[in-house]
Amino acid sequence: MRCPFCGSENTAVRDSRPAEDNTVVRRRRSCEDCGARFTTFERVQLREITVVKRDGKRTPFVREKLLRSVMIALRKRPFEPEQIDQLVSSIIRRLESSGESEVNSEDIGEYVMEALGELDPVAYVRYASVYRDFKDASAFAHFIETHALEKHIDESGEKE
Repeated sequence: MRCPFCGSENTAVRDSRPAEDNTVVRRRRSCEDCGARFTTFERVQLREITVVKRDGKRTPFVREKLLRSVMIALRKRPFEPEQIDQLVSSIIRRLESSGESEVNSEDIGEYVMEALGELDPVAYVRYASVYRDFKDASAFAHFIETHALEKHIDESGEKE
């Protein structure tokens, strides 16, 4: 592992421990040359995923892009970084376990919407405002009204 501070490959693992419900290994490392300390995370990757964009372009799946978009939706909401990481990991596990090597960007967006809808209504609406690409305020208002009605209907189909 290369030191992010000086670029040296002379680094050592000082501590390892499981994280995120034992799906990740967190390693504390130090650089033997400059003395800097840093942390790395090791995750299982079941398969390489390619994202098929709306315009047909294919790009490699990048976890950090998904994490960044979820963090933006959850900005200033009462969630710890570990919770956000777990949410992103669960979405990735869902993608990897689908058995497909290519996934449409719309499917990823729907998985994020579903996860955020269960977690936080404000984050759900924030993400939807960008993901759904509403053409005007009335379309956005209609979405919010529809979403609010869905959340207030109990299992029997009756409005609360």
